[in-house]
Amino acid sequence: MEFQFFLNGIISGSIYALIALGFSIIYRTVKFFHFAHGVVYAAGAYLGYTLCISIGLPQIISVPLAVLCSAILGILIDKLCYSPLRAQKSPNLVFLIASFGIFIFLQNLLQILYGAQILSPRTGLIKEGHHILGAVITDIQITIIVVSLILFLGLWLLIQKTKLGKAIRAVSDDPVAAKTVGINSERIILSSFSVGSALAGIAGILISYETNIEPTMGFAAILKVMIAAIVGGIGSITGSLVGGLFLGLAENLGIWKIQSGWKDAIAFGILILFLLLRPQGILGKKTEKETI
Repeated sequence: MEFQFFLNGIISGSIYALIALGFSIIYRTVKFFHFAHGVVYAAGAYLGYTLCISIGLPQIISVPLAVLCSAILGILIDKLCYSPLRAQKSPNLVFLIASFGIFIFLQNLLQILYGAQILSPRTGLIKEGHHILGAVITDIQITIIVVSLILFLGLWLLIQKTKLGKAIRAVSDDPVAAKTVGINSERIILSSFSVGSALAGIAGILISYETNIEPTMGFAAILKVMIAAIVGGIGSITGSLVGGLFLGLAENLGIWKIQSGWKDAIAFGILILFLLLRPQGILGKKTEKETI
C-alpha cells in the first residue's frame, strides 16, 4: 500500500514536471507568470480528443497534430496579446492580468464548444495494470513517467547544446544585449512559447488517457505547476522536474495518513514553507544563467 502512494506521487509529479518545464522555458524569456499556460494544457487534451474521437484519426496521427496545434496556440497567444504589450513596454502586472484574461476567455470557449460534461478519449476494453511490489501501474502511467523523463532530457539538451538554446539563455540574461549582438528577441520568445506550449499540450493529452478531461482542468494544474516551479527555482529547467516530482510525492504521501481532500492544502502548505525557509528554491541560490 505504501509503495502505491509513492508510485502515484511519481505519476502525478511527472505530469506536474512536464507542464512546469513548459512554464519555465516561457518564463525564462518573458519574465512573468504565463497563467494562460494552464488553459493551453487543457486545450491540448481537448484537441487530442477532437482529432482522435470526433474526427476519427488514429493516435499516431492525432497526438502529434494535437501537440502541433498546442504549439500554434501558444504562438498565437504571444503574437496577438503579449507582443503588443511588449511593444508598449507594459509592466509585468499588465502581462499577468492579460494572461489571466486569456485563461478565462479560452476556458469559457472550451466550455461553449464541448460543454461542461466530463469527456474521455479512451476507447476499447480497460486493461489490467502491472503489479510491482504490491502496487499497480498501467501502461499509460508508465508512458507518462517515461515521456516526462525523455522530454526533460531533450529540453535540457536543447537549452544547453543548441544554437536556439544559447539564444534563449542570452535573451533570458539580457534582452537588450542579445539584440545588440544580432539575436531577434521576438523570434526567440515565439520559439519559447511554441516549445513550452507543446509540452503543456503533451501533458494534457497524456492526462486525458489517465483520467478524464473537463474545461476547468487547467486551473488546478497551473496552480500546482506554479508551486512546483517556485519550489524548484523559478525559471530552472532542472528545478521544474525536481519541484514537480517533489510536489507529487508530498501530496500523495501526505494523503496516505490524512484525507484526500487535504491534497491541495498540502501543496499550498509546501509553498508557504519553502517561501519562508528557502525562497530561492530547493536547488539553492543560483542565477538564471547558472540554474539549468
